[in-house]
Amino acid sequence: MNSSPDTSPLLPILYQSADLVAINKPHGLLVHRSPIASDASEFAVQILRDQLGQRVYPVHRLDRKTGGVLLFALTDSMNSLMQQQFMEGGIDKSYLAIVRGFTPDEQTIDYALRNDETGVFQDAVTYFKTVQRTEIPLPFGKHVTSRYSLVELTPTTGRMHQLRKHMAHILHPIIGDRPHGCNKQNKLFKEHFEMSTMLLHARQLEFTHPVTEERISITAPFQAEFERMLGALFGVDDSPIY
Repeated sequence: MNSSPDTSPLLPILYQSADLVAINKPHGLLVHRSPIASDASEFAVQILRDQLGQRVYPVHRLDRKTGGVLLFALTDSMNSLMQQQFMEGGIDKSYLAIVRGFTPDEQTIDYALRNDETGVFQDAVTYFKTVQRTEIPLPFGKHVTSRYSLVELTPTTGRMHQLRKHMAHILHPIIGDRPHGCNKQNKLFKEHFEMSTMLLHARQLEFTHPVTEERISITAPFQAEFERMLGALFGVDDSPIY
C-alpha cells in the first residue's frame, strides 16, 4: 500500500474504467460513516474520493472487519444500474474464510436470518466448499490440538452479516468474528498469534458491465494479516493462494 506524508494511505485499485472502480479494502476500514462506529475517523468513500479527485458511490458494502474487493460507481447513473444488478442477483461473489473445526467438503446453508435493523426474518442461502483443513499442536480447552478449515463461501443472497451468521449457525464460526464468533477462539488467536483481524476475505466479484456488456472478473490478493495466518495454520508451501 502506497502512502504520502500528508494524506491517508492510498487504497489499492484492482480495476478501473470510466464509470467503475474496485479497490482491495483493508480489514478494519469502514466503507462510510456510521453512527454505530463513532470511533472511526477514516472511511473508504472519503479516501477514494480524495485519491481520485471525484465523487464515488459504493454499490455494495463489506463489513468493517472484512477485507477484499469493494466496487464503486463513478456516476450516479452507473450506481443505479449496478444497484439494480445486485438486487436482481446478477453479481457473483466469492469469499475465503478461516473457520473453527473441520468443515464438510461442501454444504448449502439455507437458514433465514433476522434483519438487525427491521427485526424481519429474510431468506438467506450460502454455499461453501472446503479448500483445506489443518490440525495444529495448539491446546484449546480439553483438546491438545486445534482444528481449522479454509473455506470458499458463495452467498446467493445478500443479507447483513450473512456469512458470519451462517458459519456460526453450523458451529464453524469465522476466526476473529465478534459478536457472532467464538470469543474463546478469538482470545486464543490474540494471545498466541497476536491476531485480532476477522479472517474473512472478499476474494472475487464478477458481473456484466451494464454499458459494454463485457463480463468483468475482479480478484483481490490476500492482505498481509490473512496471508500470515494462512502460513501459520496451513504452512507457507501448502497454502492454496490462488
